[in-house]
Amino acid sequence: MKILILEDESMLALSMREFLEESGYDVDCFSCSEDAYDAVYDKIYDLLLLDVKVLGEKNGFEILKTVREEGITTPAIFITSLTDIDDLTRGYKCGACDYIRKPFDLAELKLRVEQVIKVHCFSSAKEKIDLPYGYTYNVENMKLYIAEESIQLAKTEAKILELLIKRRGNVVSYEMFWEAVWGEWIDPTNIRVQVGTLRKKLRKDFIKNIRGVGYTIDS
Repeated sequence: MKILILEDESMLALSMREFLEESGYDVDCFSCSEDAYDAVYDKIYDLLLLDVKVLGEKNGFEILKTVREEGITTPAIFITSLTDIDDLTRGYKCGACDYIRKPFDLAELKLRVEQVIKVHCFSSAKEKIDLPYGYTYNVENMKLYIAEESIQLAKTEAKILELLIKRRGNVVSYEMFWEAVWGEWIDPTNIRVQVGTLRKKLRKDFIKNIRGVGYTIDS
């Protein structure tokens, strides 16, 4: 799962980044609103953590309002010291899923991130997602199971699987893989090798190859 943080308090940003990375997330951190805004279009994120008052021409409210108007639906949480009800209302109208008020405990941050990802990224409030051939995916710990036994996956394999599960029932193209998993262009041959290695650990046809297009998992 890939998270964007926009926070110009350097120590807080570093603490958030390190904590979330230790929890298994990929994190890009920005202190300037223009850099964060550009990144939203350059990469595929699963969640945006946006400080309201930041350096740059746009504040957090304005960034989210703009990307929503341009069709980007990535879930977002505002990070703020604001407590006025008008400010909170404005944030929700901009398209935020939640607020977290400063100062906050990192454990609270993790809980809010997990809840938003569970509901919005996997389109399910369940802790486990049932998949074909008896597999289940635990949203809490982001692991795949078969008959209650977890399947050990390398980091890149886990990212590939997460993307396929999030878009289950639809074909994931090579372009979507390199944007969401690697964040840069990757030769399709390398993607096929990585997916092939993952498929060897799973039941045949759990991940289906759509020749010349990409891969899919049935819904």
